[in-house]
This record gives sequence, C-alpha cells and structure tokens, in this order.
Amino acid sequence: MKSIRLKTVLGIAFIVVFGAMVVNSFGQQVAGYENFTEATENGRPAHVVGEWLNARPANYDPSANEFSFWMRDEIGGVRQVVYSNPKPANFEDAEKVVVNGQMEGEVFVAEHILVKCPSKYNDARGLEGEPEATTPTESASL
Repeated sequence: MKSIRLKTVLGIAFIVVFGAMVVNSFGQQVAGYENFTEATENGRPAHVVGEWLNARPANYDPSANEFSFWMRDEIGGVRQVVYSNPKPANFEDAEKVVVNGQMEGEVFVAEHILVKCPSKYNDARGLEGEPEATTPTESASL
C-alpha cells in the first residue's frame, strides 16, 4: 500500500512540476504588443508594432547578413531596428511592421519581422467606405 501511495505522490508531483514549467515557458512566449518604451523598461522579449520610417536609412550588409532600419511605434517612439537576416520581401510595401525581439541599449534587435501589406484581394473602395461605382439606370417609358 505504501508503494502505491509513494508512486501516486511522485506522479502527482511530476505532473505539477511539468505543468508549471509548461505554463512558465508558454507565458514567456506569448506576450501582447508593446511600444519601445515598455520593451526597454521590461527588458524581456517583446512584439512592437509600428511603421518603417522610409525617410531614414535602411541598409542591408551582406557580409554581416544584417538588415537595419528605423521604425516608429504606435505612440511615436522611434528606434533603430537591427535584424540578422536579409530584408523581408515586400518590406517597402508594408503598411505596418511587427518586430519580435528585445531592446539592447537604444537599438531593438529583432529575431523576426512580420510585414503587413495591403491585401491585393480587397476592393480598396469597400475598405475606405466609398460607394462602389454603379452603372446608370435607364428609365422605362410606357
């Protein structure tokens, strides 16, 4: 009987410890969007949404395999973003940019970049709330 209780207690303890590790790990991976100031204060990995500042230089250094650009977050904070990969496809067409990484000093070091481009499948008039073009109707005379 004691051996069954001991195995049960050890099994429950293992499940609790494993569950706590999964919750802790998952909680660190899933975070809401932050701005650059919050990412600096927290010192942990963050997702920052903003827009590419095309008036400032964006460079790709092939020898270091490093792409850098300037970004404005949603509250107006501006930081340089450094990404150790080539420039993402359609980067210039992006409406919004989401960077996932961590602040290192005054620079945001991105591990992943997601570009949100306008969809070519949406009718722009419908998205902007403009009325769609209609064909003139003919009145029938009796």
